[in-house]
Amino acid sequence: MTSTAPQAALQSYYALHSRIYDATRWSFLFGREAIIRRAAGFINPRRILEVGCGTGRNLRSLQRYFPEAEITGLDLSADMLRIAKTKTSGVKLIQCAYDAPAGGFDLILCSYALSMFNPGWDLAIQTAAADLNPNGIIAVVDFYHTEVQWFERWMRHNHVRMQGHLWPLLRQSFTPLSDTRHSAYGGLWHYGFFIGRKV
Repeated sequence: MTSTAPQAALQSYYALHSRIYDATRWSFLFGREAIIRRAAGFINPRRILEVGCGTGRNLRSLQRYFPEAEITGLDLSADMLRIAKTKTSGVKLIQCAYDAPAGGFDLILCSYALSMFNPGWDLAIQTAAADLNPNGIIAVVDFYHTEVQWFERWMRHNHVRMQGHLWPLLRQSFTPLSDTRHSAYGGLWHYGFFIGRKV
């Protein structure tokens, strides 16, 4: 796989952060279990793809909610996937960028992934729209927005864009089924849930 400069930077970032990811991210990646629970209210999928599956936390939750489903996890970072492999079984893991359809799914989960695809977030959303089976749904939980400039700069340093930019294209590309915003740490930032059906 040939990486672009931003992809190479992300791989380098997670070569270090993969070691501390699970111990630290619980404190600000809110709603990861809730988005799967919400999705389960709309669909009982046969084939599931998680884009940016990381260390496999959500893959295990997906297996609990959908024990009969065929589940695939995709991530750019080999270091994150190595950890996911030790934590999951019966899941297909793929290392690549999400810039081409992977095979037709009933549910695509993006959990704090799209805000890190800079560039590439819009292509990933378009790819998901092409990758869903008829009546399939996308389920997204991600950072939405912050008005605190130092925090926005710090998150940008950590490869995260927090400008509310994901939601207009999500609404354009999918029929919204659930679309909500939530405050974190007294408004330091906001995160959002989006569940949409293939148009």
